[in-house]
Amino acid sequence: MSLSNEGIFDMQNRRWKLSAISIAAALTIGILALFLSSQATAAPSTPSPQAKAAPSTPSPNAVLTKPLLAIAAAIAIAGGLIGTGNAQQGIGAAGMGIIAEKPEKFGQVLFFFVIPETLWIIGFVLGIILLLGIL
Repeated sequence: MSLSNEGIFDMQNRRWKLSAISIAAALTIGILALFLSSQATAAPSTPSPQAKAAPSTPSPNAVLTKPLLAIAAAIAIAGGLIGTGNAQQGIGAAGMGIIAEKPEKFGQVLFFFVIPETLWIIGFVLGIILLLGIL
């Protein structure tokens, strides 16, 4: 059973759509968790004297903040890695064909193969920001 050119292009479009959706979802969840963590860690403006005397118990939001940040960081990093893998699989296959025919194009192929690496770097940096609470 052979595929026509339409079938091949349709599969490539699906792959790119899946990559875009996974990256967008990971970044959205990461940014949402970052926003929620900044809301949960905001200190009250002026505590009352009664609040100073009472023992401090963590609020339910503060208890859930760290696990949610860890999950958001994992999703951000995983989304970046999935997107990078999806992008590099097509570039790597095409690059091997180009290098087999024209070995002098190795530098160009390597450059284009490395460009998608920025996706996982962005996901990793976002994950570190979430886990360390930098912002």
